[in-house]
Amino acid sequence: MEHKERKQIRLKEYDYSSSGVYFITVCVKDKKPLLWNNVGATSGRPNDTRLSAYGKIVDDAILKIPIHYPNIKIDNYVVMPNHIHLLLSIEGDIDGRPLVAPTISRVIQQMKGYVSKQIGHSIWQKLFIDHIIRNERDYIEHYTYIDENPVKWELDKLYIET
Repeated sequence: MEHKERKQIRLKEYDYSSSGVYFITVCVKDKKPLLWNNVGATSGRPNDTRLSAYGKIVDDAILKIPIHYPNIKIDNYVVMPNHIHLLLSIEGDIDGRPLVAPTISRVIQQMKGYVSKQIGHSIWQKLFIDHIIRNERDYIEHYTYIDENPVKWELDKLYIET
């Protein structure tokens, strides 16, 4: 049986532990809407009562990232019905020198593993999508996208009708 070669989704030769800002999307396996109680249009960012039990575990895991990795800051994030978006900053020391940091892949792997352990099985797709933020305009666009994503849920490319 022939296997297709997997498309390379990371930048070759890029150090994903270097200081910078990263936009990350992690999807639930088969796009199942497991992270919200009521999936559908919303008039604003979902509050804690909209998150399902799984969604609350995911939210908790995201908030624990900076506790486990003090040089990683969560600039913004949202838990959507079947995916999450994170805007993560890897910060250097006071002089801007990079600190020893895990790669973004390791951080996401640990977060997904924590969620899977709490739930009792994995809910995640194998991979995740990343985008390296290149400038202030790029940062603002992705920050705004995260804030507006819940309101535009039905227009989202990951939306599936339930």
